[in-house]
Amino acid sequence: MYNAVHWQTRQKGYWNKPFTWSLLMCRLCSMAERNPATTLLHDRFDGRPFRVSEAVKAGVSRSTLYRLRERGELTAAGRGVLQLPEAGMGMLSGLAVVSARVPEGTICLNSALAYWELTDEIPARVHLAVPRGAHRPIIEQPTTIIHVFNAATFRLERQQARTDADEPFWIYSAERSIVDAMRMSRWVGRDVALHALGRYTSRPGSRPARLVDLARPLGGSAQLQTALEVLLS
Repeated sequence: MYNAVHWQTRQKGYWNKPFTWSLLMCRLCSMAERNPATTLLHDRFDGRPFRVSEAVKAGVSRSTLYRLRERGELTAAGRGVLQLPEAGMGMLSGLAVVSARVPEGTICLNSALAYWELTDEIPARVHLAVPRGAHRPIIEQPTTIIHVFNAATFRLERQQARTDADEPFWIYSAERSIVDAMRMSRWVGRDVALHALGRYTSRPGSRPARLVDLARPLGGSAQLQTALEVLLS
């Protein structure tokens, strides 16, 4: 090692320049200690939060994940959810963490309205829907409320979105979010639901007819139509 470093520094002319040996050695050590597991996790998950089971399936053992976390090369983003530290956390990262924890779930109600900028409310908890019959997890970090939705219409208007840190998560469309808010106003708040409906209909390109179409299989059609008639009259 000494001979190699001696030759390289001489070839680059470091004998004639101020040179810090410790800096060179740190760089060499850093290159030597580059962990293939972190490279694999970065390539596989691209900075998004991921479950331990996902990492194991990708080829990284649980013991390796534990060591990486102990060394600070992984951070806990929630119970059973990890993330590479350089990925950072965006303002909406809680949605991505919950989605990683419950892949079959969908961000809904107040959380969805906030994402689509249909409310001025900043929800203190994440609202997540799961289909009836599915496991209902308890998520304490971030604080999450689990709602059980009809399995037959669960995937209606379900789509993938991304946080400001480019982390993926599943959420209902703006249109379905409004319909759900109207039919579940006891959870969302009547004023919040009506405000979201009014804000949506005032936007260019809004589709009130689509709201009515969605309300037929989801429920609350009569209530929604009455509110629309008042707003659009």
